[in-house]
Amino acid sequence: MSASPKSILHIAGWTNCGFYRRASSVLTSLSLLFPTKIEVETHEFGSRDEYRNWLLNGPDAFRDTLNDERAKKHTSSPFTWIEKPEMKNFVGGCDDTLAWCRDFCSPREEAKEGCVMVPDGHDGSHTYEYDLVVIGGGSGGLAASKEAAALGAKVAVLDFVKPSPQGSTWGLGGTCVNVGCIPKKLMHNAALIKETLHADSTAFGMSLEEQAHGHNWESMRENVQNHIRGLNFKYRVNLREKNVTYLNKLGKFVDPHTIEVVDKKGRVSTITSSRFLVAVGGRPTALDCEGKELAISSDDIFSLGKAPGKTLCVGASYISLECAGFLAGLGYDTTVAVRSILLRGFDRECAEKIGTYMEDNGVKFRNGVVPKKLEKVEGSESIRVTFSDDSQDEYDTVLVAIGRSADTELLGLDKVGIVPNSKNGKIPTKFEQTVCPNIYAIGDVMEGCPELTPVAIQAGVALSRRLFGDSTEPMDYQNICTTVFTPIEYGTVGLSEDDAISTYGKENIEVYHKSFIPLEWAISEKRQAHQAFCKVICDKSDNLKILGIHFLGPNAGEVTQGYGVAMKKSLFFEDLEETVGIHPTSAEEIVTLAVTKSSGEDAAAGGC
Repeated sequence: MSASPKSILHIAGWTNCGFYRRASSVLTSLSLLFPTKIEVETHEFGSRDEYRNWLLNGPDAFRDTLNDERAKKHTSSPFTWIEKPEMKNFVGGCDDTLAWCRDFCSPREEAKEGCVMVPDGHDGSHTYEYDLVVIGGGSGGLAASKEAAALGAKVAVLDFVKPSPQGSTWGLGGTCVNVGCIPKKLMHNAALIKETLHADSTAFGMSLEEQAHGHNWESMRENVQNHIRGLNFKYRVNLREKNVTYLNKLGKFVDPHTIEVVDKKGRVSTITSSRFLVAVGGRPTALDCEGKELAISSDDIFSLGKAPGKTLCVGASYISLECAGFLAGLGYDTTVAVRSILLRGFDRECAEKIGTYMEDNGVKFRNGVVPKKLEKVEGSESIRVTFSDDSQDEYDTVLVAIGRSADTELLGLDKVGIVPNSKNGKIPTKFEQTVCPNIYAIGDVMEGCPELTPVAIQAGVALSRRLFGDSTEPMDYQNICTTVFTPIEYGTVGLSEDDAISTYGKENIEVYHKSFIPLEWAISEKRQAHQAFCKVICDKSDNLKILGIHFLGPNAGEVTQGYGVAMKKSLFFEDLEETVGIHPTSAEEIVTLAVTKSSGEDAAAGGC
């Protein structure tokens, strides 16, 4: 389903009311999981009398401000409504609020029935230079441009990389190829190789000198960057082969059918098109403190000219933890500054296991703090960081990964009536179509879209097929797999245990879980401190329909991907039980799950 504008839900009740606590917990959990789709505001009263006085009594009784007969008759706690311009829509009490949440989490019928978009005025006889101009040469934009060209459209791709605050630039391909997924996984793999040499070589009969475990940052960086440059070149060749015009220019809107572009020499011109697709992606959010210019981001780390040395990673996002993981794995003194919790929006049990694993494997954590000042140490290249608790430490590198914002500030969206989200710069859409009907958006720039490369690619292809083919199939954003490449990898699809309980009720949730030692770890003494882990979350009220699958262990992405296909088709626990596993693999642990949390039995696996 395409993203819709954010829903602002209000819930009111009194502090000790169990129904209020349950319903507000559900909504709060969903707002954490879907921050671009749901915002929750709670109105909590200290006592039942205070709540009823606010809701029922006097000329200012709140329920009377809603134009809904159900609201005017509602007397219990909680009281939930959706805020919309110039009106409030009553949701109901606890049961109605939970029903709203279930409906929100259910597959959208429109994703099954196709979609109807607003006519955008496109006519094959138009006089514009192009049928489609894609602004942004990342994964989604390239996929959309090639598909549109294959369907007969005249297409151009506009791509221009603005340097990071530290001056880092890169080539065609966007974040994933240049400063995201590709270099991240290559460096993650470097850390895994070093870990294997250190932890496993002796157990498998190979005697290696300790110095063989050393690491040459410059050599790795150059090899990674050479691989990326090869991909940049292949992308340009591929565009030419697909009859897509590539323009290394920066563009901004003048009107709905015209953009002004400037090349790297400062030469300005204009381009016209019947349709535009905004696929500019996002950029890292900077620190908001004194000395923030001393920090680098994920835009810089993969091309860093020298070894990072002692490093502070600011933030508990997956980007921060992935970078901290491979830096520590390569032997660099690494600390993570965590404001609140690790991996917000992911399964809490799995996030905590990741934190424990990382800490036991050399990553240090400073919990409950954020930097409030960065300054150069006199006579040194080091950076002194003062934290919010007034403690200090010195680092060679400070890497900030506290979030990302859409790169829309200079696009001239005001010229075409598009108002991006003021907090993150993202563009609201329906079926990837903006309020200006001939302008579309996909990927990280789109409000409500998971920030994942394959999502942008698939959405771009689906959109081009609707615009220039005869398809009516929209992108389905439900049950999308993802993997976090921390030192112990984490693959997931569907709901976390916490959100499943909040949405469906604890009494309706069954969790099958298992801890196990992957065979490749089995004979290494240094591996015995930790186990891999998997769990499957089921809805007992619906024949144990699977709501979420979570896997911590080697090759988590490879394990999870196949289960993602089954989740798209609706998967029940019985289907897992009837599936024969591949032995000996870690993936088979999911289809051999038998122990439930509710049983209280030991979840540790035994035998082969």
